Amino acid sequence: MMCRFHKMHGLGNDFVVIDARTQSLPMSRAMARAVADRHRGVGCDQLILLEPSNVADVKMRIFNADGGEVEACGNATRCVALLIGGDIRIETLGGTLDASSTGEGASVDMGTPRFTWDAIPLAYPMDTASLPVGWEGLETPFAVNVGNPHIVFFVPDADRVDLQRIGPIIENDPLFPERVNVNAASIADGRVKLRVWERGAGLTMACGTGACATAVAAISRNLASSPVDVDLPGGSLTIAWAPGGTIRMSGGATHVFKGEIDLEALL
Repeated sequence: MMCRFHKMHGLGNDFVVIDARTQSLPMSRAMARAVADRHRGVGCDQLILLEPSNVADVKMRIFNADGGEVEACGNATRCVALLIGGDIRIETLGGTLDASSTGEGASVDMGTPRFTWDAIPLAYPMDTASLPVGWEGLETPFAVNVGNPHIVFFVPDADRVDLQRIGPIIENDPLFPERVNVNAASIADGRVKLRVWERGAGLTMACGTGACATAVAAISRNLASSPVDVDLPGGSLTIAWAPGGTIRMSGGATHVFKGEIDLEALL
């Protein structure tokens, strides 16, 4: 089956975007993993499948590099907004999002963060604003669901945290029944430096929902003020949030190239 696709990225977090709004395209875990393979497929952090929606302008399905389908991806949402253009509503498993393309990027209303233990979700009740847990010196993280589950560790220097090693240990801890995204953040001069281990994808150049989760955590702990700039390895995002409100994420998105691939030949 020949299929057209767009290769896009949001601050280096890269995607294969397939528009299936006019022709149905079944997507399996094995197929998504094959497309994402950087040696035998197109290569990406996430595969994005666009489908018709009954509640929004488009439905966005998100498959991580391991083939698993997830609820939300902020960088992909900006890419889809840039690809379609204008003001649009995007249906996701994590909720319906309002987005606007802004020249070289997009601004997205990421919805309201959720803080209760069962919304993260955690395996049992505890204080999500300061989890009484730790892993090898990383302690008392902030837990929040921003369409997908995140924990945030505030540390003196985010660059010194060995996320490549400790990230998968925390991601797969039994405390997190749906696994979790792991954020290591440090704050200087009102800006947040952030590195993220993404559930099912690993270390990435940027994570939009991670930036949202970390900004919410920093503002909640009075470590930063809204709007806050979040610096990731691939670039910066601006996150605005006030308690009780929705999260507004703004930043760049890039269309790299268009192509065509034989999906059946990948399997």
